[in-house]
Amino acid sequence: MNRLAMRTLALLFCLLIAAVAPARAAEAWFEQLKAEATPEQLYRFLYALPKGGDLHNHLTGAGLSEWWWEAALAQGARGYTYYTKVRIANCVAYGSNEYSFAPYLILFQNIQGSTYDKLDACRKSEYKRLQDLTATEKQGWLDSIRLDTKHEGRNEFFGRHWERLNELSRNPHVVAEILFRNMQAFGREGVVYLETQEGADGTLKADGSTYSEDETVAIYRARLASADAKATGVTVRFQSSILRFLPGAEQDLRDLYAFTDKHRDLWVGVNMVGREDDDKGHPLRFLKTLRELRLKYPDINLSIHAGEVDEPNHHVRDTLLLGAQRIGHGVNLITDPDTMVRMQHGPYMVEINLISNLLLEYVDDYRQHPFPEYLRTGIPVALSTDDRGMWDSNMTDEFFVAVREFNLSWEEIVQLGRNSLQFSFVEAPVKHKLLADYDARVARFSASFRKSGWAGLSGVKPVSYSFTCKRYQLCLPRE
Repeated sequence: MNRLAMRTLALLFCLLIAAVAPARAAEAWFEQLKAEATPEQLYRFLYALPKGGDLHNHLTGAGLSEWWWEAALAQGARGYTYYTKVRIANCVAYGSNEYSFAPYLILFQNIQGSTYDKLDACRKSEYKRLQDLTATEKQGWLDSIRLDTKHEGRNEFFGRHWERLNELSRNPHVVAEILFRNMQAFGREGVVYLETQEGADGTLKADGSTYSEDETVAIYRARLASADAKATGVTVRFQSSILRFLPGAEQDLRDLYAFTDKHRDLWVGVNMVGREDDDKGHPLRFLKTLRELRLKYPDINLSIHAGEVDEPNHHVRDTLLLGAQRIGHGVNLITDPDTMVRMQHGPYMVEINLISNLLLEYVDDYRQHPFPEYLRTGIPVALSTDDRGMWDSNMTDEFFVAVREFNLSWEEIVQLGRNSLQFSFVEAPVKHKLLADYDARVARFSASFRKSGWAGLSGVKPVSYSFTCKRYQLCLPRE
């Protein structure tokens, strides 16, 4: 080897060392932080941490109880009045509609005035206006749409929470306000992109008639265009979703493809939701329909729930066959090694919902969760909040759980944030800007902390909810 070649190799080696050294230094400072920080300090650090996006978010599940309450009462200005069931007077024969979406034997089920007016005297006696509730009744109402006690779990969530919201979640003005409150809260904790699941069909006017889909879309557009929504700094896109186990789900899928194609600037994908342990919603049921739709519509993104089930099966593999680019939950992917190998290093990503999976009992303990196995074997993953309002949690909680339970490195934290933007369905120019801004924000944040330490975060006032208080005895102020 001649002298020039040796000098070139030496220079390249020095450049490599120079490139690697800052990464090792960054790793060292974060390891020291984890070793020395109190739980409150770690939470404050993670609250201030620049984050990417929330890619797995059910909008009507993302509203805190207090937000629903305030939004419902504010609708009086638009002619809406909301009533909630506070007693059961046995006005209906038992079992007559217990398996409908709005079962009779359920307290704190919400209806609007146009529905209340059609009830007979007995049924009316079961309801009170929200503003007339006693303090005890109001607390019961607030607690009824979040998992707040140990005995509650999967069946309470799937079989009661949504049914209690009922007509309250069919008011597009209320839903638009829940969207805005999420944008506000996410913006404060460093989230810059929200890809939430919400449609535009079946919404109700105060008189009980329905808005057209175009009218509902216009309401959402107006709220997103408002000055206070823009001030949050959060970019929003929507996914359409079908309830996978319903008898007419195939036609629902056709309708949503047409709707999504019509509103591509805001609706960027289609999802399938609902309990996977209801076999009527199994993935391959929709293969024929999706192949039919791909003959007509180009580039409709799919992010589909799969693997949110207890038993081993091939639902994740079958969902990839449907054309899904992202998998929601993927808890039982760990039982399908062949599919795990296929998913390593992309192009697919798993949307990880740590708090959801624990509260809905898909894992009994975080030591059972496959998240670190996916993360550390090269399967792209990102943290998301799922139904944060019903968990009484936020995105910082997801990072806090991940760091505390799985000892994440700084590089892993940064990669999780990047993945949440890189695998988003937002249009390419916006994605590129979000990624560039994310890299710059992370670089500034880490440099600032290494220079100033905790003093640089003295002005950060983290907000948390009941999840971290109950799980980790970390009880910080609420909003």
